Amino acid sequence: MKRGEERLAALRDGARLVLDENWLGSSTLPSRTLYPHQWSWDSAFIAIGRSWYDQAKAQRELESLFKAQWANGKVPHIVFNPKVPDDAYFPGPTFWQTSTRSKDAPRDVETSGITQPPIHAQAALEMHRHARDQASSVAFLKWLYPRLVAEHDYLARHRDPTGIGLASVVHPWESGLDNSPVWGRDLSELAIPAGAIPPYQRHDLAHANAADRPTNEAYDRFVYLVLRYRDSGYDDSVLLDAVPFTMASPQFNAIYLWSTHALVELADVVGADPTPHREAAERIHSALLSHLWDPDARCFAAMDVRTKERGVEDTIVAFAPLLDPEHPADHRTSIVDTLKSNCFHPDRPGDFVVPSYDLLGEDFDRRRYWRGPIWINTN
Repeated sequence: MKRGEERLAALRDGARLVLDENWLGSSTLPSRTLYPHQWSWDSAFIAIGRSWYDQAKAQRELESLFKAQWANGKVPHIVFNPKVPDDAYFPGPTFWQTSTRSKDAPRDVETSGITQPPIHAQAALEMHRHARDQASSVAFLKWLYPRLVAEHDYLARHRDPTGIGLASVVHPWESGLDNSPVWGRDLSELAIPAGAIPPYQRHDLAHANAADRPTNEAYDRFVYLVLRYRDSGYDDSVLLDAVPFTMASPQFNAIYLWSTHALVELADVVGADPTPHREAAERIHSALLSHLWDPDARCFAAMDVRTKERGVEDTIVAFAPLLDPEHPADHRTSIVDTLKSNCFHPDRPGDFVVPSYDLLGEDFDRRRYWRGPIWINTN
C-alpha cells in the first residue's frame, strides 16, 4: 500500500472509530461533553458517513430523529437524551418546555422548539445510493419519505410568513451557523427589556475555550429569542409578532432546495408522484434569485423578511446556492470569483478549504466559530 493510501485508510478508520465510540444504540452523540444529545443536521451528516460502512446504524440515526418529529412536520434541532441530567446542557428540556407549551410537540420525548437546515432528504438519498441491501433501503425510505414530505410542507406552510416562497429562520441556532456575523446587525438591534432573561448558566464554557464560543452578550440574545418563541407556544401563525428575528438565509434555503431535488428522486424510489417536488423546487429556485441575490454586490445575502433588507457581510452562507443545479451561469461565475479572492482563498499552496467568514473582514476571528474557522461540512 502506498503512503498516501495508508494515510487515507488511517483517516477512514479513525473516523469510523469516532462514530462508533459515540454510538448510543439509536443515535450518535456529536460530543460526550459539549453536545450530549442528538442534533438534527449533525445526525444527517453522521448518517451519510455511516452509510458507507453500516447501513443499519445509518438508518437508525434518522429513524431516531424523525420519531421525534412534531405533528405539524417540524423536525426539532435537538432530541434530548433522557439519561442526561437536565443541568448538563443549557438550554435543556426544562427551559424549552415544548411538551407542555405546544400541542404539536411530541409527548413521549423532549425536544427543542426550533428546527435546523432540512438536509435530511439529501442524506436519505445518499444513504440509498450507498446501500448494500437495496430491499432494506427501499423499505426504510417508504417509512421515511412521508416524514420528509411533512418536514418540507412545514417549512412551506408555516415558515414563510410574508409569502416570498422561502423558509425563514426564527433563531440563529436554526441556521446551523449561529455565531456568524451574518446575523450580527439584526441581533444587535434587539431591544431586550430589563428582567426579560432569567438567570442561567452556560455549560458550554465548562467544556470549551471561551475564545472559541459566542460571547455572553450574543448568548443573552439567543436565550431571549427562545423565550419569545416559547412564550408564543411555538405558534408560527403569530411569528412576526412573537419573534423579533425572522431571516431568509441563502444557506438554509439552498439546502432546502437541494433536498427538494432529492425528494424528486426519492419519490421515484418509493413509487410516489415526484411532480409536487419538481414544482416546489422551481418555486424555491425562483425565490432565491428574486429575493436573496444582490445584483449590485453580485452575491447572495441573508434578508430580513420584515424589512426586505439584505445583509452585507461576506460569509460562507453566500456560497450555498451553488447547490442549485439550475443556478445561472453568470451568478455562478461571480460566486466562484469571490471564492477565489483573497477574502476566502489566500494565495497559499495547498489551500482549498473555505473559511466561514471573510479573512479581511473587520469581525474576522480565527478562533471564534463561524467568524473564521473552517467547518468541513460546509465545505
